[in-house]
Amino acid sequence: MRRLAILAILPLLAASCAVSSNTLYNWGSGSSGVSEYEQLAYSNYKTQTPEDLCKLLCVYEKMVSTTGGLRNVPPPGICAEYGYLLLLPKTAETFAANATASQKRIFKTGDYHLLFLERGKEMLQKELELYPESEAFVLPLLKKLAQ
Repeated sequence: MRRLAILAILPLLAASCAVSSNTLYNWGSGSSGVSEYEQLAYSNYKTQTPEDLCKLLCVYEKMVSTTGGLRNVPPPGICAEYGYLLLLPKTAETFAANATASQKRIFKTGDYHLLFLERGKEMLQKELELYPESEAFVLPLLKKLAQ
């Protein structure tokens, strides 16, 4: 009888381990335990090439558009980082001049200045909605934009 009980419990334990391996947020796929987002963010901030910026913008757009994980929302800070990057003065110009055709198709417009301005503000607002504790960082940015 004891063996039967152990045999009945083993599948339950295995199933519970599989469920617990899910993460709260989807940081994207990548190789050797590092997500594509992490690789590109590091590369962009280290070398700051136009090509890295274009790739990073596309990864951010993918992360906020196709969420995953147990919470099914973008990870903390991603909307704020993305919004800030979109609102930097030369981002739209750099993207328009250096993005590949497939990268440009992701944004479905040719007016990157207007799109990035609107999307940037939207992302900062979304960060506040999803993570109210980010208020100390995001509100000063929004106030500066309003001026």
